[in-house]
Amino acid sequence: MRRKEPETESMSAATTTRVHLVGAGPGDPELLTLKSHALIRSADLILHDDLVSAPVLALAAPQALLVNIGKRCGVKKISQPEINRFMISSARRGLKVVRLKSGDPGVFGRLAEELDALEAAGVPYEVVPGITAGAAAAASLGVSLTDRRSSSRIVFVSGHHASENERREKPDWKSLAAEDAALVVYMPGRDVTAIARDILNAGLSFDTPAVIVSHATTPDQRVWRTTLGELPNSPLMDAPSILLIGRSLERAARHRNAQILALVDTVNRTDLQRSVSP
Repeated sequence: MRRKEPETESMSAATTTRVHLVGAGPGDPELLTLKSHALIRSADLILHDDLVSAPVLALAAPQALLVNIGKRCGVKKISQPEINRFMISSARRGLKVVRLKSGDPGVFGRLAEELDALEAAGVPYEVVPGITAGAAAAASLGVSLTDRRSSSRIVFVSGHHASENERREKPDWKSLAAEDAALVVYMPGRDVTAIARDILNAGLSFDTPAVIVSHATTPDQRVWRTTLGELPNSPLMDAPSILLIGRSLERAARHRNAQILALVDTVNRTDLQRSVSP
């Protein structure tokens, strides 16, 4: 007679979890984790942010209900308390609920508020991480955010300006901006002039490399390479966008120049071949 092994805590949690708070990554469905992919495919209800890409949502089962509960440019479709109540009531009805968040759920995604609500309601949950947009943007540029020669730390910060009633203070750039740090600014907004001014006042130099990446890892990705001093002259970039600042980004400019030189070299070789052809 085979003895039944005792269940581990992780096995028990997996069988009772009703709400999964899942990271959808930066947009490219191939960057989803295997677990995120499986949960999206098996969900009965997907409550997703507005920034979750269409190719990721297309992975849902045909019978799944997809509900957009995100916001763009401050315009909310549903309030946070309503989102919490929707998650809880759906889970109590026995549905497999996936709360799908762009990037990583724990990075500027109001995850803590949703976890508090689920815990207060006694609803089991599991957080499934995803690739955050800052890391994805750097990878798309072919750069490392850390470099032993220039950047020994990474600072993730939100550039979003809270509404008056939230009374959130601006980032303390004097403590965050340093020569040996790579700054990853989420939600920098369409006008980055104020951010550039505050960081310059904090002590970083005008020639510090800065890059704006819009729609990282997707076919709509756009990149603007500049410096901190010239950042206010940048073109308007569509959301979602990430602002990267720091010495470790100098490779991004070199990488671009290398591509340009390679293209010029190819054109020159073609011209040369034509000139020597009989």
